[in-house]
Amino acid sequence: MWKRTLGERELHFRLAGINNQNFLMRDEETGSWWQQVTGKAIFGPLKGQVLELAPSDELTFGLWKQESPAGKVLAPVAADERHYENNWEPEVQKLPTPLNFLGSGLRSRDVVVGLEVGGASRAYPLNLLSAEAPIQDRLAGTPILLALGPDGKSVRAFVSRSQGADLELFRKSGSPEWMLVDSSSGSEWNFQGCATARPAKGKCLERLPALKDYWFDWRNYHPGTSTYRH
Repeated sequence: MWKRTLGERELHFRLAGINNQNFLMRDEETGSWWQQVTGKAIFGPLKGQVLELAPSDELTFGLWKQESPAGKVLAPVAADERHYENNWEPEVQKLPTPLNFLGSGLRSRDVVVGLEVGGASRAYPLNLLSAEAPIQDRLAGTPILLALGPDGKSVRAFVSRSQGADLELFRKSGSPEWMLVDSSSGSEWNFQGCATARPAKGKCLERLPALKDYWFDWRNYHPGTSTYRH
């Protein structure tokens, strides 16, 4: 998700087409074309400009409603509903993709969670995350935590550091609620990345933008990416 302002200028976007199976957007103000996955203008007067990321989550509705009971849902525009595509994914699946990248161990349409930190990028296969969560790693020298939520589907990424100290966190066993525990203080952390009990109570970890994507798409726009392995 991107902010649609560039400096002091507000832009209005429309779907313009598809490039490498990724949406292209065209802004009404300058006619520039923007790549959805990177937020970068690739053609037109604003070519080379990049939109600013807006904090966002990809959550199941149940988890979102649990965390944001007063939240609002964007409703369809009744007059335009007949134009909406109900199930476009099967058709997209039929489109050709690049050959599997040798040495990656991944197939083109394997789903990964992609992170960028300090100029470095890494893809975390979703199947490993499901089996191993939470995943703790280091990227560009930064301690990383990837957590799979209580719904078993939603993913969030954090810098696993609090008050200048790196943290080692584990799922709390025997608890009816989803909780992580850090090994240094025994503090308990929720899926929002905030400590709810013990010495660190009230502290929150820094969130990292995480993109759930097909491997071929992530690799295409992050040619220098590494892949996470056990």
